[in-house]
Amino acid sequence: MKRIFLILGGLLTAAALLGALAVYFVVIPALPSIDSLKEVQFQVPLRVYSREQKLIAEFGEKRRAPLSYDEIPPRLVQAVLAAEDDRFFEHPGVDYRGLLRAAAYLLRTGEKGQGGSTITMQVARNFFLSREKTYLRKLNEILLALKIEKALSKEDILTLYLNKIYFGHRAYGVAAAAQVYYGLPVASLSTAQIAMIAGLPKAPSAYNPIINPSRALSRRAYVLGRMRELGFIDEAEYRAAMATPDDARLHGLSREVEAPYAAEMVRSEMVERFGDAAYSEGYRAYTTIDAEMQTAANAAQRRALLAYDARHGFRGPLARVALGEDAGETEWQAALKGRGEVNGLLPALVLAVTDRSATVYEPRRGALSLDWDGLAWAAPAQAGGRTGPPPTAAADILARGDVVYIDEDAPGHWRLAQVPQVEGALVSLSPADGAIRALVGGFDFRASKFNRITQAERQPGSNFKPFIYSAALAKGFTPASLINDAPVVFEDEGLEATWRPENYSGRVFGPTRLREALVKSRNLVSIRLLRAIGIPFALDYVSRFGFDKRRLPHDLSLALGSGAVTPLEIARGYSVFANNGHRIDPYLLQRIEQGEETVLFEAQPATVCPRCEEDVAPEPASEAFAGPPTREEMLPIKVAPRVITPQNAYLMRSMMRDVIQRGTGRRARVLKRPDLAGKTGTTNDQHDAWFTGYTSDLVATAWVGFDRPQPLGERETGGRAALPMWIDFMRVALRGLPARPLERPPGLVTVRIDPDSGLLAPAGYPKAIFETFRAENLPEPMELQTNVRGSTGDRKAADAPAVEEELF
Repeated sequence: MKRIFLILGGLLTAAALLGALAVYFVVIPALPSIDSLKEVQFQVPLRVYSREQKLIAEFGEKRRAPLSYDEIPPRLVQAVLAAEDDRFFEHPGVDYRGLLRAAAYLLRTGEKGQGGSTITMQVARNFFLSREKTYLRKLNEILLALKIEKALSKEDILTLYLNKIYFGHRAYGVAAAAQVYYGLPVASLSTAQIAMIAGLPKAPSAYNPIINPSRALSRRAYVLGRMRELGFIDEAEYRAAMATPDDARLHGLSREVEAPYAAEMVRSEMVERFGDAAYSEGYRAYTTIDAEMQTAANAAQRRALLAYDARHGFRGPLARVALGEDAGETEWQAALKGRGEVNGLLPALVLAVTDRSATVYEPRRGALSLDWDGLAWAAPAQAGGRTGPPPTAAADILARGDVVYIDEDAPGHWRLAQVPQVEGALVSLSPADGAIRALVGGFDFRASKFNRITQAERQPGSNFKPFIYSAALAKGFTPASLINDAPVVFEDEGLEATWRPENYSGRVFGPTRLREALVKSRNLVSIRLLRAIGIPFALDYVSRFGFDKRRLPHDLSLALGSGAVTPLEIARGYSVFANNGHRIDPYLLQRIEQGEETVLFEAQPATVCPRCEEDVAPEPASEAFAGPPTREEMLPIKVAPRVITPQNAYLMRSMMRDVIQRGTGRRARVLKRPDLAGKTGTTNDQHDAWFTGYTSDLVATAWVGFDRPQPLGERETGGRAALPMWIDFMRVALRGLPARPLERPPGLVTVRIDPDSGLLAPAGYPKAIFETFRAENLPEPMELQTNVRGSTGDRKAADAPAVEEELF
């Protein structure tokens, strides 16, 4: 027996030596290098921000927000240690007590059990190894843990762990877990919430408070108990945390600015630049979006579309369910299952209807009352956008069991609502460089990701007329030129049939000055004006504003805005008027960053620079002076090209200012600003309604229409359907910006004219009004005119002086 034991002992010793040699010569050399842990790059999603660095959106499979050790609350560190590895700061990376417990469990049961893994070993596994349960993987894990402990501090290891570990629901790291489950930063978590999160890494699905709330509470109780045992919390705090109900629920991204259409534009550009790495390499994209303006644009577009929808009647409930007299909250919730919020409109169930009110149930708010003010608008919708007779009682509108939408139009006040079938869009940009300040591409991004600002090509109607009028001024016409507003029939080869255009009112007004024609949006004058200047000239001219003339009609319908353009193109075109004659390029992405300080991209837009147009004499040369600086050295910015004269821009602003003061845009006078200029737009059969307006600081375009073109309804013009959206937006966007009078450029003179003839009025003429002209373009005096012209509508373009041709 002694000999047998000696032989067995020798064999065991030899095996141990061979094992040690194998570990030293085979396993250890095959271990991965841990140098990567010193500069680890976590998979961090793409984040999109406003110009104020407020979060707009996040894109990526993994939700993660890496924290430094100093940013992690000590109580959270204690909870994790209590749950996972209470001897973390004492052992060298491997807890031999834990390993012995695991070995004893194996000998006792013959099964591999939990235990033995320290936080350092979990770091080794999560960064370098697979999750398969084999003895070799465990050995590698132990050796790597020892290696990691020699290279990194305990704080560094714990930071890696707390940023890497998975907590369920795509949340990686404690910061993401705090946001996903409680909608809070880690510093704001309570002790009970911290214990819940600390208990998740062991089994994120089994102990998930959303999926398995009872098991999650048991796990939380275990963590709190361990924290008490270890002295991390006292008895009072333990009892308080145990008694705290868990309020975990899934929280979406904590967005600070709602701009999903802009975010999608940025996402697309980032993927184009970086491929799929855009979603995981921690890029931060900073946009030109202004948070306050974007919020105002969202509210203005929503309000305008809901108002339009209400004008055209109630289309009835979404559904009607049979509710028994004893039906309770369970049945009420079942009736609303599958129906979600749509841009702030909440699904609700009608519980009771009285004479002039109704009671509805909304799951998060319980029973709510709709008074008559919230119901009276709901006349029945009829074909063609018309409505039936107004309701006289709530029963004319609703019945018990109806599923409807409701809207909180004032704090504590609810009204009946419905999701608009009509769509709308609003975009605003800085005329100085084209920076997009606000962009709303549709009523609800989740329902339709089609971006109507950049993708919807619609007819602008009269919103396009200012570009034709600007072309006429360049061709020698003046704001006082007379054009005959009279019936006309065209048999143009470019048109399919005989064309009989009309004014919106159906009336004609005879000889009309250009200023008045634009103010009143006279179609017949615009057509005669285009014929006078010539279609080829007009097409070349409007292309200066950024329009692609290949996409515009090559016939007289161009004067009425029959081409297809996007709202962004229209806003870009009007920016030329707003910035005194320069073409800019709209842009949204301002800067891309990665890491702490790495700037990968910085926008360099062409910028309006009035001083750049002046000749700057260099300083006298000296011995130390190498010579005059180049233009590029003097101008560190790209200069937006001038495309129309400042005189033309001034006259167009003067005319479009009158559109607001006394024309089709006069509703905007409610803003009480003298510096507003703009133009309405309405297409045939009211398929599209527009308003574009501007100041020297801001341009904004509002559009309303159906995705599948159909009439908006009677009297739904740009001034009624789109202008209120623009007004509500500009009321906020221009807050704090003083009105800036436009400086009159040289070469213009203001004189008195006869409003009927457009000629210079003699001194003391009682009907005289003021008008501004190019100095070389002054009209003739009345007293020298023996026969006042009734119309210049047939004047040939060649007869008009080409006052701007030398510039282009």
